[in-house]
Amino acid sequence: MEFLYGQHPGAPVRSGIPEHGRIPKYYAAKVEIAALLEELGEGGLLPAERDLALRFEVSRETLRQALRELVLEGRLRRLGRGTVVAGPKLEQPLSLASYTEGVRGQGREPGRRLVQLDRFACPDALAADLGVEAGDAAWHLERVLLADDERVGLESTYIAAARVPDLDTDFEPDSSFYGYLRERLGIGFGDADERLETVLATPREALLIGTPGALPMILIHRLSRDAAGRPLERVRSLYRGDRFSFTTRLG
Repeated sequence: MEFLYGQHPGAPVRSGIPEHGRIPKYYAAKVEIAALLEELGEGGLLPAERDLALRFEVSRETLRQALRELVLEGRLRRLGRGTVVAGPKLEQPLSLASYTEGVRGQGREPGRRLVQLDRFACPDALAADLGVEAGDAAWHLERVLLADDERVGLESTYIAAARVPDLDTDFEPDSSFYGYLRERLGIGFGDADERLETVLATPREALLIGTPGALPMILIHRLSRDAAGRPLERVRSLYRGDRFSFTTRLG
């Protein structure tokens, strides 16, 4: 088996071979399966485990370890009782562009499914983020994020009720919230602070997004301000680590 440096942009250094040159059996099988994925193409059905184990001369458990890693990396996905080659990850820009704009820019159809829309009294910490008094009314909008009807994330938005008093009657939950603010209310975005981290979904989040609890997720916290510099919203967005990557341009 031949391993090359940098077979494609973003490939691991030396394709993951440790300096001592001893390659774990599961990793050798993973490289072979990755080459097979290129032949099968997006949506291609992977052969049965027993056939792959015989083909690559490894045990079923060794093969499963290789497959688990490819699933976690987003190169394979489970479909019913089979496993198919996954499409490329969605690239979401780290900017004040909306989720809708980012997904549509890649030829996919964005969507959202409402989980809950609640009005509640702001606790101290949230009130400070939203620039209101503790106890003032705020909205919590929670939605599952979709791309071509595939569940890919979960988003929670917190905003002062004074900014969007008719959110429960005037807003379509499956549409762009940023579009609603701009086009219906005339609220323009100024800037935002964002923080990214990797987490595991809670059991509730995994159920809503439809993923295994062990799948790594990308969590983004955002505090946005309007064009006048006033606090506007706090957003917590959870994205599937196997379906998303994030891009930005540095100056």
